[in-house]
Amino acid sequence: MLLPLGKINNTTVKNIYDSLQQIFPDVILMKKEFMPAIAYTGPPRKRYRADTLIHWMNRRAKENEVFLGITSFDISSTKKDTADYGIMGLGFRPGKACVASDFRVKVKSNFFKIAIHELGHTAGLNHCPEKTCFMRDAESHDPTGEEKEFCKRCKSFLIGKGWNL
Repeated sequence: MLLPLGKINNTTVKNIYDSLQQIFPDVILMKKEFMPAIAYTGPPRKRYRADTLIHWMNRRAKENEVFLGITSFDISSTKKDTADYGIMGLGFRPGKACVASDFRVKVKSNFFKIAIHELGHTAGLNHCPEKTCFMRDAESHDPTGEEKEFCKRCKSFLIGKGWNL
């Protein structure tokens, strides 16, 4: 289930949807929805809590459904001592929902790499040490320009989960 949330360009939504169809032919594009107010952090940063968004989508997911929420709003999570740390995406491992934002992505055409990374977490993958793998850790910056594909180990795992790679 691809769920566009809040402010996001329709072309971006279409590009993510078209790319996901290659891997998941049965992906469903849902109608764009407002960002849920329960996830809003308020001033000064005006971000949306990624974990709250995931829990919100999790409650909606039916058996064998996975939600990917995509947005252009700034999202955050707690990292060490920072309660409102800006991130590009979050996915629980394993899980039924994840969220990705293009707010911090330098080259917008690389946004799909963030989305597929978070879906990889929902399938059960950890971060990968391979620097060109989609599953690498962002390490507090945008690494999407260096990522090329899933490494052999991650790809094999995802194929075993039914991904069309």
